[in-house]
Amino acid sequence: MLYYLSQQLLDWSAGTPWAGLVSPLRLFRYITFRSAGAALTALAISWWLGARVIAWLKQLKFGQDYSDKAEAAGSLAARLFSKKGTPTMGGILIILALNLTTLLWAQWNTLVQLTLLSVVVLTGLGFYDDYAKIIQQSGAGTRSHVKLWVQGILAVFIGLYLWRVPSTSKLITEIMVPFYKYPVLTGAGLAGLALTIVAIVGSANAVNLTDGLDGLAIGCTLIVAVVFVVLTYLSGNAHAAAYLQIPHVPGAGELTVFSSALIGAGLGFLWYNCHPAQVFMGDTGSLALGGALGIMAVLIHQPLVLVIAGGVFVAEAASVIIQTSWFRYTRRRYGTGRRVFLMTPIHHHFEKKGWYESQIVIRFYILCAICAVIALSTLKIR
Repeated sequence: MLYYLSQQLLDWSAGTPWAGLVSPLRLFRYITFRSAGAALTALAISWWLGARVIAWLKQLKFGQDYSDKAEAAGSLAARLFSKKGTPTMGGILIILALNLTTLLWAQWNTLVQLTLLSVVVLTGLGFYDDYAKIIQQSGAGTRSHVKLWVQGILAVFIGLYLWRVPSTSKLITEIMVPFYKYPVLTGAGLAGLALTIVAIVGSANAVNLTDGLDGLAIGCTLIVAVVFVVLTYLSGNAHAAAYLQIPHVPGAGELTVFSSALIGAGLGFLWYNCHPAQVFMGDTGSLALGGALGIMAVLIHQPLVLVIAGGVFVAEAASVIIQTSWFRYTRRRYGTGRRVFLMTPIHHHFEKKGWYESQIVIRFYILCAICAVIALSTLKIR
């Protein structure tokens, strides 16, 4: 909105005595300026709305009045505070700040619109799931297959749209892998569509699984978002993309504004979500943020880089898959299910081992930062 308004004022004032006064509005043509403005605006909105949203959620009694899975399992001697009664659905705060800021500072091209569509749909799905958990007071929520169907339909729609539009079809038909500058497959529409679905659905659920400790999911999301600030900017810049030999995607630079807004909104939320948390993002936030990371990875033609940058998210999801698969296999073979980890997702495994919650969160931040550096190294190591 600000970009379009500034350009109209510049056009209107051209050749008039007012031209010199409004000339600073040319700054709005620079993605770097608008990205910085988006980050600060989202942070300010999050700080301003934070206490109000928390009070509103308490008033509506949208709190976690049931023990989470880790507490229900017991043996968490290192957990100093019970999470029971803490307001959930705090993802509303993040999404409000993110969407409003993006609409304010970004150019509304197709890539931005698809990303915002993903965020809105997944926010609605997560809100419904959180509401179901509150009503049931059991933490069960919406059935997993229902959530997967909604996520899958969204991912298929995005994949088919990109495939059918000539200007974006290569995002689906050409498969790129990290550390290699040429497509490993061309004309691979079905494979690219499958990869798109896995990237979006997998990312949404991986971030959702990571959201189990105060500040863990949002902090790791912020670190990955920094990676996407760099990747989206370079992908949208033809000269930088050619120099680094990475895919150039026209319009991807506007996703830098979105990523910056995500950082600002996330930092504002972390202010209230750090240990001991005053509010949880819930599925309302985690599904939307994970889906946003997945769709951005697809839109810059680097879906597999997300596997590296989001290594912590991958480990969290993998721990659940390994645990579930091994338990079912051993129960079928030996009659009794056996476990690989003390509890999954894997952050609860370390809680069971006696690590303090803050220890786990900070150490996972460090691991996430290492993954981010490796992901950025793909820009030069090709």
